[in-house]
Amino acid sequence: MAYSQRIRRLVPGLVTVLIVASLFFATRAAVAAPDGTKVAAAYRFKEMPIAMPPGYDELPKRTVRTVNPAYEKIRSWISSVGASIAINDVTGHGRASGMCIVDTRTDQVTVTYTPTARQADRFTPFLLDAAPLPVDRTMAPTGCTFGDFNGDGRMDILVSYWGRTPVLFLARSDARTPSPRAYVPRELVPSQSQDGRYHGPRWNTDTVHVSDLDGDGHPDIVVGNYFPDSDVLDPNGLNNVVMNDSLSRAQNAGGDHVLRWTSATSGPRPTAAYVEEPKAIPYDAATGWTLAAAGADLTGDGLPELYIANDFGHDHLLYNRSRAGHIRFTEAIGERTGTTPKSFLLGKDSFKGMGVDFGDLDNTGRFDMMVSNITVAWGLEESNFVWKNRAASEAEMNRRLADGVAPFSQEARAKGLAWTGWNWDVKMGDFLNSGHQDVVQTDGFVKGKIDRWPWLQEMAMANDLLLSNPSMWPHEGPGDDIAGHNELAFYAHTPDGSFANISKQLGLAVPHPTRAVATGDTTGTGVLDFAVARQWGPPAFYANTAVHRGNHLTLSLLRPSAGPAAGGSRSGLAAAGSPAYGATVRATTPDGTQIAQLDGGGGHSGFRSFDVRFGLGSYDGPVTLHLRWRDAHGELHQQVRRLAPGTHTLMLTSDAQEVPSS
Repeated sequence: MAYSQRIRRLVPGLVTVLIVASLFFATRAAVAAPDGTKVAAAYRFKEMPIAMPPGYDELPKRTVRTVNPAYEKIRSWISSVGASIAINDVTGHGRASGMCIVDTRTDQVTVTYTPTARQADRFTPFLLDAAPLPVDRTMAPTGCTFGDFNGDGRMDILVSYWGRTPVLFLARSDARTPSPRAYVPRELVPSQSQDGRYHGPRWNTDTVHVSDLDGDGHPDIVVGNYFPDSDVLDPNGLNNVVMNDSLSRAQNAGGDHVLRWTSATSGPRPTAAYVEEPKAIPYDAATGWTLAAAGADLTGDGLPELYIANDFGHDHLLYNRSRAGHIRFTEAIGERTGTTPKSFLLGKDSFKGMGVDFGDLDNTGRFDMMVSNITVAWGLEESNFVWKNRAASEAEMNRRLADGVAPFSQEARAKGLAWTGWNWDVKMGDFLNSGHQDVVQTDGFVKGKIDRWPWLQEMAMANDLLLSNPSMWPHEGPGDDIAGHNELAFYAHTPDGSFANISKQLGLAVPHPTRAVATGDTTGTGVLDFAVARQWGPPAFYANTAVHRGNHLTLSLLRPSAGPAAGGSRSGLAAAGSPAYGATVRATTPDGTQIAQLDGGGGHSGFRSFDVRFGLGSYDGPVTLHLRWRDAHGELHQQVRRLAPGTHTLMLTSDAQEVPSS
C-alpha cells in the first residue's frame, strides 16, 4: 500500500517531466529547417574584393560609437545599426555596376563599382563629402540609396543620418565620370545656417523608401526615424534622449515623415525641392520606432501601398488614397480567426520588425510580403512574417483595403522562413532564373565574448514604465554579446514550395552581424549578384557563378528625362532616361504568371537595382507582359507586349517602346 501511494505521489512529477520533454522535442522539431543539401548543389557564389578609395585602409576604424552620456552604459546597443549598401547604374551606361556603401567603422559613404563591372564602368572610388552643408561628429550616415531625384536621367544619391536630416547628392550635368566633384549636396529638408553649424531637426533615420506616392510622375520619399529628435551621438549633448516606452506597443519614437517632390532643375548646379506632408500617415501609425519601409502597388491603380516595420510594436500596412499633389494613407488591419495568434494579426503584432520586402513568392501574379523579426532560438523567439496575398484580384484587394481590411495570412512556418536569428534586411530574388524567388536575410546583433542574453531576457519581463529611461536598461558595452555570431541566411526555393537555408553549404555563413543586402544584375547578362553591409565589419560582394541557370527576361523601364539629357541626348553620367518609378509588370508564360516592379528603394538599409527581372527556367519562347505605369505627367497607362527572353530597355510614355540597350 505504501509503495502504491509513493507511486501515485510521483505521477504528477513524472507527467510534468514528460510534458516538458515533449514540448522541448516538439519545439526542436518545429524550429528545425528542411535539409537543403541537394538544393544547394545548384547554387554557387564567389566572394570578390570591393575596390575602396585610395588610402581607405589607413583610415582609423572604430567598433563602437561615441554617444550621449545617458546612453553610455548601452553604447553597443546604440551602435548596433548604420551599415548600408546599394547597387545601381552610376555611370549611365545601362548596367547596375555601381555601389554606395556606408561603413560604420569610418562613418564614411563610399561610391565605387562592383567587382564584376566592365572596364568602361570603372572609376576611381571616392568618399562623398556633404560640405559646405554642416555635418559634424555628432552625426553619422546610416543609409545611402540611388535615385534620379531631379528627373534628368542621371543617378543621384540620397544619404540619411543620425543627428540631422538627409542630404541629396545631385549629379551635375557637366560631370563626365563619377567623382566627388560630380555631385552637388542639397538639403532634403530646407535648413539655413549663418554660422556654419547645423540648426535643423535632429532626425535619427534608419530607413528610407523612395517611390511615386502621389502618382505625379516624380519620386517621393518616406523617411523612417528611430529615436525621437535628440542628441543621440553628442557626448556633450542635452539629456534629452529616451528609449522605447514599451517592448510591444511603443509610440514615443521619431516615427515617419513623408516628403513630396515639388520641383527640380538640372545643370551644373542641380536642385530638387521637397515639402513634408505631415498628415500623410495617420498619427498612430507614424510614431513607431521604424527600422524598415517598402511599398508596392497592390490594387492596380498605379499608386504604391506602404508597409512600415517598427521595432517594439505594431507594423502598419497603409492603403494609398493619394492624388497628384496630395499624399494620404489609411491603415488596413488583418482579419483574426479562431486560429490566429494575436501577434500574427497584420497591423497589431507585437514583434520587432526590422526588414521588409515585397515579392511574388509562389508565382501567383500577386505581391506577398516578408518581414524580418527577432527569431533567436531560446533567446527571443518570435517569428518572421510571410504575409501571403489572399485577394482574388487587385479589384478585391482595393475594396478590402478601402474598407480597412488587409486580406493576408501569415505563413512563415509553413514556408520554412519563420526562424533565422536576430534578423534585419531581407530581399527576394531569383538567383537561378528558375522562375522561383530565393530569399537573402541579414542577421546578428552585437558581437562580443560575454553573453548578455540573460540580462536582455530579464529586461523583457520588466514593467513598461521603466523602459523609456536609458539608465534602467542592462549594460551593453564593448565585449558584450547578444546574437553576435548569427550568420547571413540564404533561403533557396525547394521542390515542395518551402525554403531551406543553405548559407552554410554556400560558404556565406560568416559569423558576423550583417545589416543590409543589395541585389542587381551587375553584368547586364541576366545574372543576379548581391552585396552585403556588415555592422563594424567590411562589406562583401558575392558574384553569382552558378553553372546552370535558366533563361531570363530583364527590363530597364524608363521615362523620358528632363533637362540636358532629354530627347535622347546622352553625355557624361546621363542614361537613356529616368527610372519609371512604380512601374509594375506581369509576365506570363506556359509555366504561369509572375509579378515584379521597379523598386525605387526600400527595406532596412539595403537597396536593389532598378532592373525588373523574371526567371524563365527552360522556357525560351515569347513572354507576354502586362505593363502598368504612370508617365511623367502622372497619367496611368497599361499595355500588353510580347518580348523574347533577354534584356530589353523600354521607354514608357503613352505607350511602351523598345529602345536600343547600351
